[in-house]
Amino acid sequence: MVRADQRSGKTPRPSVWLNDRERGGRRGGGQPSGLDRDRITEATVRLLDAEGLERFSMRRLAAELDVTAMSVYWYVDTKDDLLELSLDHAFGELALPEADSGADSGADWRDELRALARAYRALLVRHSWLPALVGRFLNIGPRALRFSGAVQRVLGRTGLPEHEVTGAIAAVFQFVYGHGTVEGHFRDRVASTGLTADEYHHRAMTEVLRHPDASDVIGRSARIMEARGGDTVEEMLERDFTFALDLLVAGIEAMVARGRG
Repeated sequence: MVRADQRSGKTPRPSVWLNDRERGGRRGGGQPSGLDRDRITEATVRLLDAEGLERFSMRRLAAELDVTAMSVYWYVDTKDDLLELSLDHAFGELALPEADSGADSGADWRDELRALARAYRALLVRHSWLPALVGRFLNIGPRALRFSGAVQRVLGRTGLPEHEVTGAIAAVFQFVYGHGTVEGHFRDRVASTGLTADEYHHRAMTEVLRHPDASDVIGRSARIMEARGGDTVEEMLERDFTFALDLLVAGIEAMVARGRG
């Protein structure tokens, strides 16, 4: 059991992945029938997708599973345990390059890095509750570690010295984190209005251009967006993401070339 002082936040709480208890029911008596951690975690992810992080509660989860809240506590100690399990569960959706892919296989690190970045962006947008949990937990579950390992292997083939690899990882994936977080929030806001993304964007731009304090900056932004091209919000987002990612890849190539020179 988690101690009361840990629940109160007075001491750092250990990760669920550092808990050495067996998975499944672990308190005295019989286990609730039909439940296990995987089923509970999958239901948690569904609820988080449907209702968001703010509305999630153990009571709401129990109702979704048609059990009592105490039944859920047979399998996890706290709500944070479930959030941490759900975070790792989401990382399991990422398609990763084979562990043995590399120069000998003909795989290009640039292509694999772009693929990993795109997959991570899509994950953050698909599960808009996810960014709030990244960094909040240790994120050392098996699926998250597989993703981290894939990223390290790909960046390790760039030619960067080892002491610069973490900086390259930060540049690429913190950019993706920021882009995916903002995009996910935008899509949630659009969905709440009942409009399409293009309708929302058009109405928002029309309204802010009428505001004297914003019209100058927004007007310039509109001209920049028009020069960039893209008929839809989807196309504009895609063009910006692609170009920014290309800049980062080019930066890595430049740093490698500088080191060799």
